[in-house]
Amino acid sequence: METKKIEFQGAFGDTLAAKIDIPEGEHKACALFAHCFTCSKNLKAVGNIAKALNRKGVAVFRFDFTGLGDSDGSFEDTNFSSNVDDLIAASGYMEKEMSSPSILIGHSLGGAAVIQAAHRLESVKAVATIGAPSNPKHVEKHFELKRDEIEQEGSAIVTLAGRPFRIKKQFLDDLEKSKMDKYILELDRALMVMHSPLDDTVGIDNAAHIYKTAKHPKSFLSMHEADHLLMEETYSRYAGSMIAEWSSIYL
Repeated sequence: METKKIEFQGAFGDTLAAKIDIPEGEHKACALFAHCFTCSKNLKAVGNIAKALNRKGVAVFRFDFTGLGDSDGSFEDTNFSSNVDDLIAASGYMEKEMSSPSILIGHSLGGAAVIQAAHRLESVKAVATIGAPSNPKHVEKHFELKRDEIEQEGSAIVTLAGRPFRIKKQFLDDLEKSKMDKYILELDRALMVMHSPLDDTVGIDNAAHIYKTAKHPKSFLSMHEADHLLMEETYSRYAGSMIAEWSSIYL
């Protein structure tokens, strides 16, 4: 697998860092990957998924959302909507420099983001979610202890995955506007919902709701004993290979 590091302009005009994982020989399709909330493109599971997709001839574009990982910008000024806009910007770069994405893959909150982004990308034929919430408001549980402070003071420092992040009221306000059911119902793309029944970060009831709301063609894959971040390599590689096989019939 060849991996290229590139940069492109995000939704706010900031320089975003990305990696393009290229399979040997001619690739069959391109996938755009959206990482989990406050994570990055360098999460080991993301790399494993990319490798598995490469083996099936799928190129993978993965990047850090504005203000995260190696990307420029201020995280505290971002929100769920800006993440969706960053995905649209990434797709625009892909269209110019390689090939438009035909597959969108989203992990956790990134899963909700790719469902919304798909509505704005005609090239997309298949959407896969991994451990995704059925509503972006699910992330509010991380801010419960600081919600009053955010509402009253306009912002607060919240510890997420052991790191401090400033969350502004505009972030919460944006989540209130994100009505996922309509996007799921009107997706009009092939959908693969992947979730672990043991996921204690985003419960599997979220996957059930997404699957029930979506129209066919849709598929569901249980990730057995995987954790939310797919830390065990077996499951991340499994996810990548299954997405490649499943999506091939729609491309």
